[in-house]
Amino acid sequence: MDGLPAELCIKIFHLLDHQSLASAPQVCRKWNTLTSDDELWRRLFKDRWGADAAAFYAPEGSRSWKDVFIVQDRCDRYGLGVRIIREGSDYYLIYQGEIQRYLGSRQHVSCDSKDAPAQSSEDEQRQISDRILFFLGDLEAACADAKRVKV
Repeated sequence: MDGLPAELCIKIFHLLDHQSLASAPQVCRKWNTLTSDDELWRRLFKDRWGADAAAFYAPEGSRSWKDVFIVQDRCDRYGLGVRIIREGSDYYLIYQGEIQRYLGSRQHVSCDSKDAPAQSSEDEQRQISDRILFFLGDLEAACADAKRVKV
Protein backbone atom coordinates (compact mmCIF):
# COMPACT_ATOMS: atom_id res chain seq x y z
CA MET A 1 0.00 0.00 0.00
CA ASP A 2 3.04 2.29 0.08
CA GLY A 3 2.61 3.09 -3.61
CA LEU A 4 -1.09 3.93 -3.29
CA PRO A 5 -2.25 7.54 -3.03
CA ALA A 6 -3.39 8.68 0.42
CA GLU A 7 -7.00 9.16 -0.74
CA LEU A 8 -7.22 5.52 -1.86
CA CYS A 9 -5.67 4.27 1.39
CA ILE A 10 -8.25 6.24 3.40
CA LYS A 11 -11.05 4.71 1.33
CA ILE A 12 -9.65 1.27 2.17
CA PHE A 13 -9.42 2.22 5.86
CA HIS A 14 -13.12 3.21 5.75
CA LEU A 15 -13.87 -0.49 5.19
CA LEU A 16 -12.17 -1.55 8.44
CA ASP A 17 -13.82 -2.00 11.82
CA HIS A 18 -12.54 0.00 14.80
CA GLN A 19 -10.33 -2.80 16.16
CA SER A 20 -8.52 -3.24 12.85
CA LEU A 21 -8.24 0.51 12.43
CA ALA A 22 -6.76 0.83 15.91
CA SER A 23 -4.06 -1.72 14.99
CA ALA A 24 -3.23 -0.22 11.59
CA PRO A 25 -1.03 2.66 12.91
CA GLN A 26 1.51 0.10 14.12
CA VAL A 27 2.30 -0.96 10.54
CA CYS A 28 4.20 2.14 9.40
CA ARG A 29 4.38 5.92 9.79
CA LYS A 30 2.23 6.52 6.72
CA TRP A 31 -0.56 4.34 8.13
CA ASN A 32 -0.18 6.02 11.51
CA THR A 33 -0.83 9.39 9.89
CA LEU A 34 -3.64 8.18 7.63
CA THR A 35 -5.54 6.35 10.38
CA SER A 36 -5.68 9.54 12.44
CA ASP A 37 -8.09 11.02 9.89
CA ASP A 38 -10.89 12.70 11.85
CA GLU A 39 -13.55 11.94 9.24
CA LEU A 40 -12.68 8.23 9.41
CA TRP A 41 -13.29 8.09 13.17
CA ARG A 42 -16.41 10.30 12.92
CA ARG A 43 -17.92 7.83 10.46
CA LEU A 44 -17.02 4.88 12.71
CA PHE A 45 -18.60 6.64 15.68
CA LYS A 46 -21.75 7.47 13.72
CA ASP A 47 -22.02 3.89 12.38
CA ARG A 48 -21.69 2.39 15.85
CA TRP A 49 -23.73 4.79 18.01
CA GLY A 50 -25.88 6.70 15.51
CA ALA A 51 -26.18 10.25 14.21
CA ASP A 52 -27.83 11.61 17.38
CA ALA A 53 -25.01 10.37 19.61
CA ALA A 54 -22.45 11.71 17.12
CA ALA A 55 -24.06 15.14 17.28
CA PHE A 56 -24.21 15.03 21.09
CA TYR A 57 -20.64 13.78 21.66
CA ALA A 58 -18.97 15.83 18.88
CA PRO A 59 -15.41 16.66 19.96
CA GLU A 60 -14.66 20.06 21.42
CA GLY A 61 -11.39 21.94 21.54
CA SER A 62 -8.34 19.88 20.70
CA ARG A 63 -10.09 16.52 21.05
CA SER A 64 -10.43 14.37 17.96
CA TRP A 65 -13.13 11.93 16.89
CA LYS A 66 -10.67 9.14 17.67
CA ASP A 67 -10.43 10.36 21.30
CA VAL A 68 -14.24 10.58 21.54
CA PHE A 69 -14.60 7.09 20.05
CA ILE A 70 -12.10 5.58 22.52
CA VAL A 71 -13.87 7.13 25.53
CA GLN A 72 -17.32 6.02 24.34
CA ASP A 73 -16.03 2.50 23.64
CA ARG A 74 -14.57 2.36 27.17
CA CYS A 75 -17.93 3.47 28.59
CA ASP A 76 -19.64 0.64 26.71
CA ARG A 77 -17.15 -1.93 27.95
CA TYR A 78 -16.76 -0.79 31.57
CA GLY A 79 -19.73 1.46 32.38
CA LEU A 80 -19.82 5.03 33.62
CA GLY A 81 -18.74 4.59 37.22
CA VAL A 82 -15.28 4.46 38.74
CA ARG A 83 -13.48 1.37 37.51
CA ILE A 84 -9.99 -0.07 37.62
CA ILE A 85 -9.03 -1.55 34.29
CA ARG A 86 -6.02 -3.38 32.97
CA GLU A 87 -4.70 -2.78 29.48
CA GLY A 88 -1.78 -5.09 28.85
CA SER A 89 0.25 -5.06 32.07
CA ASP A 90 -0.78 -1.51 33.00
CA TYR A 91 -3.56 -0.56 35.41
CA TYR A 92 -5.68 2.59 35.12
CA LEU A 93 -8.45 4.15 37.11
CA ILE A 94 -11.25 5.36 34.82
CA TYR A 95 -14.37 7.40 35.43
CA GLN A 96 -17.04 7.85 32.76
CA GLY A 97 -14.71 6.29 30.19
CA GLU A 98 -11.91 8.80 30.77
CA ILE A 99 -8.59 7.65 32.21
CA GLN A 100 -8.22 9.55 35.47
CA ARG A 101 -4.98 8.12 36.77
CA TYR A 102 -2.27 5.64 35.84
CA LEU A 103 -2.01 3.19 38.73
CA GLY A 104 1.04 1.20 37.81
CA SER A 105 2.28 -1.81 35.97
CA ARG A 106 2.88 -5.44 36.77
CA GLN A 107 6.09 -5.97 34.86
CA HIS A 108 7.49 -9.46 35.07
CA VAL A 109 11.26 -9.23 35.47
CA SER A 110 13.39 -12.11 34.28
CA CYS A 111 15.09 -14.11 37.02
CA ASP A 112 18.37 -13.83 35.06
CA SER A 113 18.54 -10.07 35.63
CA LYS A 114 21.10 -9.42 38.40
CA ASP A 115 21.34 -5.63 37.97
CA ALA A 116 17.77 -4.70 38.89
CA PRO A 117 16.29 -6.44 41.92
CA ALA A 118 12.97 -8.03 41.01
CA GLN A 119 10.07 -6.44 42.80
CA SER A 120 7.84 -8.93 44.52
CA SER A 121 4.26 -9.29 43.41
CA GLU A 122 3.17 -8.16 46.87
CA ASP A 123 5.15 -4.90 46.58
CA GLU A 124 3.64 -4.20 43.15
CA GLN A 125 0.13 -4.81 44.47
CA ARG A 126 0.79 -2.58 47.49
CA GLN A 127 1.95 0.28 45.24
CA ILE A 128 -1.11 -0.04 43.03
CA SER A 129 -3.37 -0.19 46.13
CA ASP A 130 -1.71 2.94 47.55
CA ARG A 131 -2.33 4.82 44.31
CA ILE A 132 -5.98 3.76 44.38
CA LEU A 133 -6.37 4.94 47.98
CA PHE A 134 -4.72 8.29 47.22
CA PHE A 135 -7.05 8.79 44.26
CA LEU A 136 -10.13 7.88 46.30
CA GLY A 137 -9.00 10.34 48.99
CA ASP A 138 -8.66 13.07 46.34
CA LEU A 139 -12.09 12.16 44.96
CA GLU A 140 -13.67 12.25 48.42
CA ALA A 141 -12.15 15.68 49.12
CA ALA A 142 -13.39 17.00 45.76
CA CYS A 143 -16.92 15.70 46.49
CA ALA A 144 -16.90 17.34 49.92
CA ASP A 145 -15.78 20.65 48.36
CA ALA A 146 -18.51 20.37 45.73
CA LYS A 147 -21.17 19.77 48.41
CA ARG A 148 -20.00 22.86 50.34
CA VAL A 149 -20.26 24.99 47.20
CA LYS A 150 -23.87 23.84 46.56
CA VAL A 151 -25.01 24.80 50.07
